[in-house]
Amino acid sequence: MTSRAILIAAALAAALSPAAVYAQATDPGAAQIEAFNAALLDTMKQGKALGVNGRFRKLAPAVDAAFDLPTMTRFAVGPKWLSVAPADQAALIKAFSRMTVASYAKNFDDYGGERFAVDANVQTRGPDKLVKSHIIPKADKPTDLIFRMRQASDGKWKVIDVYYQGSISELTTRRSDFAATLQSGGAPALLKKIDALADKLLKGG
Repeated sequence: MTSRAILIAAALAAALSPAAVYAQATDPGAAQIEAFNAALLDTMKQGKALGVNGRFRKLAPAVDAAFDLPTMTRFAVGPKWLSVAPADQAALIKAFSRMTVASYAKNFDDYGGERFAVDANVQTRGPDKLVKSHIIPKADKPTDLIFRMRQASDGKWKVIDVYYQGSISELTTRRSDFAATLQSGGAPALLKKIDALADKLLKGG
């Protein structure tokens, strides 16, 4: 699956239903996903009026609250992260965070009446929680995605990876996409690539 296809899958997979279907989750990981979904729904309902940059500004706090973006950046870069200078690490985290918000702002531009449900059966695997969400379009088969979550330093459960259809890891895909750039040009080249991806997502809309 291409990076673009995964972004589209993410958009479809997180399309949301009215508040009446919320699962009233008691697990902190599931509750975090429901809160993020609620922010997405609110943004989608205002999507056309906000435009892509308005959606970006509205979603940025929700993404930051739900996702452990520094950990995701480190995982996406891979083993070479340890050899990246601290200043470049900080720049990559900032760029990766911007790209992540931009991908949601670009793809969540409208609401089409889809439904979703968060599975109350949250699995625990070592230090992680696996929170499954079932996406139910109006006239198609449900789509599953799994949020891999880990407790951050502030005690909150945050997303560190997303698996589409139960097996396609967003971060594995990102790492594969970033590897050649990092190998040939190091952190500066990767930073330029990530910024370009975010800029492209934020054009128009």
